[in-house]
Amino acid sequence: MSESIRCRCVAIGALAFTMAAYATALPPFAVDDVFELEWIDEMDVAASGDRIVYVRAGYDRMTDRTRSSLWSIAPNGSRAVPLVADGSRIARARIAPQGDRVAFVASNGDGRRLRMLWLATGAITDVAQLTEAPQSLSFSPDGEQIAFLMRVAEKPEPFVKPPEAPKGAQWAPPPTVIERLLYRADGSGYAKPGEAQVFVVPAAGGTPRQLTEGGYPHRGEAAWTTDGTAVIVAGNRRDDWEYEPTDTNLYRIDVTSREVTALTERYGPDFAPTVSPDGRWLAYLGYDDDHRSHIHARVSLLDLESGARRTLSPELPGSVAGIAWARDGKRVYVQYDAEGDTRIASVNLAGRLTDHIEGAGGLDLSRPYSGARFDVGGDVLAFTKSSAVRPADLAVWRGRGAPRQLTAVNDDLLGQRAVGDSEAFWFESPADGRRIQGWIVPPPDFDASKKYPLLLEIHGGPHTNYGAHFAAEIQLYAAAGYVVVYVNPRGSTSYGETFANLIDKNYPSEDFDDLMGAVDAVIARGYIDERNLFVTGGSGGGVLTAWIVGKTDRFRAAVSAKPVINWLSFALTSDIGASITDRWFHGAPWLNAEEYARRSPLSLVGNVSTPTMVIVGEQDFRTPVSESEQYYQALKIRKVDTMLVRLPEASHDMSARPSALIAKVAHVLAWFERY
Repeated sequence: MSESIRCRCVAIGALAFTMAAYATALPPFAVDDVFELEWIDEMDVAASGDRIVYVRAGYDRMTDRTRSSLWSIAPNGSRAVPLVADGSRIARARIAPQGDRVAFVASNGDGRRLRMLWLATGAITDVAQLTEAPQSLSFSPDGEQIAFLMRVAEKPEPFVKPPEAPKGAQWAPPPTVIERLLYRADGSGYAKPGEAQVFVVPAAGGTPRQLTEGGYPHRGEAAWTTDGTAVIVAGNRRDDWEYEPTDTNLYRIDVTSREVTALTERYGPDFAPTVSPDGRWLAYLGYDDDHRSHIHARVSLLDLESGARRTLSPELPGSVAGIAWARDGKRVYVQYDAEGDTRIASVNLAGRLTDHIEGAGGLDLSRPYSGARFDVGGDVLAFTKSSAVRPADLAVWRGRGAPRQLTAVNDDLLGQRAVGDSEAFWFESPADGRRIQGWIVPPPDFDASKKYPLLLEIHGGPHTNYGAHFAAEIQLYAAAGYVVVYVNPRGSTSYGETFANLIDKNYPSEDFDDLMGAVDAVIARGYIDERNLFVTGGSGGGVLTAWIVGKTDRFRAAVSAKPVINWLSFALTSDIGASITDRWFHGAPWLNAEEYARRSPLSLVGNVSTPTMVIVGEQDFRTPVSESEQYYQALKIRKVDTMLVRLPEASHDMSARPSALIAKVAHVLAWFERY
């Protein structure tokens, strides 16, 4: 971000503080309002650029789940109409190249269906009834076929064959036999035998035809060649792929013969292939893997005629998270993060980058994480637009001028609530003078002449970033009267690889000093009650919360959500444990036990006097329940005030169900209120 942009952001934030605290006559944002939030979840732009279809998502109060509907709108904001609003959950909507149909995945509780909507008549037909949810959809250039990825179940021979139970007998369920390294995944549970394979199906409906096999996993969306004879997809076809799960390459698969040809072969992930409009170039994302804990993904370019490859995108503050070709084939649009902001830029074939859009994002309603969606068709670039006071809306940019916002799906709710804007601030870390960025969200009716409690909220990852994005948790904390502070300490993304890797094989470390520096910088403003400081964070933020209370007693109370407490046990129980041993540490726990122990918050539990609650989802396989239980038990043994809160059915993503998000915030606030 240029110095002029940075100064403008700070000025805007300061202005928000001086404006009578954002409409004091309005009621504050409340927990019950969470159920009324909506957001734009995904979009697809017609090849002609004259239509955008998008998924409008929200929460269903009765089912406590996400609901969604499919809409269409013109790029000028006219003709906004619902296409599918029958209560089914909609995903992966794609407009046919001819612009006359929309393929999408629908679920009504009766299985996963691949469906087709005919735009001229509104008629909906089934393309295929599938055994699993398709992971992606892509039309062939002539619109006659659809490629998709779907898990193919395997039926391994049973390890033992016990006798059959007599009819009517009530025997115990059979044992579960596990032989895989990657045997469970957070959010989806214990792995079912089988991997994602590539299929094609006639767009008019018919029987899907499987193109790949062999037990190797494939990922992402299949990109069609312009002649429609083949698809290009990312896959890991190593025999030891479980031990090198990120080492994906790109493969060309002939649709007729099913012949598979490798297009890339470097060590590291290659993914997100997209073919240029003239069919000559393949743009894709990836990097050379050197086993650091964080490596930026960049855009590479493959000449499909000569086989020559080169890196296209310059070094950026963050990884490239999405790509799409411009209509003229002379540029590739890219999405990346810079200083907590999600941007969309273009890179020409000579590698020169031009920024176009700031403020994209708004997809995480719980906490202010970065991330966005965008798509390109004709001269239209559609994207999710974000701010600190609104979740994702749909906006468009047409190659010049300012972007135009097309939707305002939360104005009916948030326009009637006192929600807090954020102020960005910078400070020097006490560790080494390095500049660190943070944000402040004040309570409604904020008055700088008064004193307020401070709540430090820490992001997870640790290689992620916060920014000026709407977050229900932050708004609820501010509405309860706290000045909320959140920070991107060292290790956060969007500030360059060097900054992110300051904690490579060194986490937690001076990120503690960065967080304490943020607290001190806000206290220096004069409106914080220094006797009432509180701290919370989830996942990596839960790690740092537990680390903080082991290092200092300056906080009145703490809540560590879904933390890692003991790196030794985490490395051998987490669904990502296998990657931790060589990316976050120098070797396995049994080879380097002292280092695992030294960096574990458990090693500091003897110093803790701060009342500390621990919250975890009962189905969390990322930071397993046993991590939280270890910390709770250790604090109990030491007679430190503590409480263990388990959220039933919740995975690592505690906010997947709105009631769980509300329960988490309510327990955090009640714990802080006690102290």
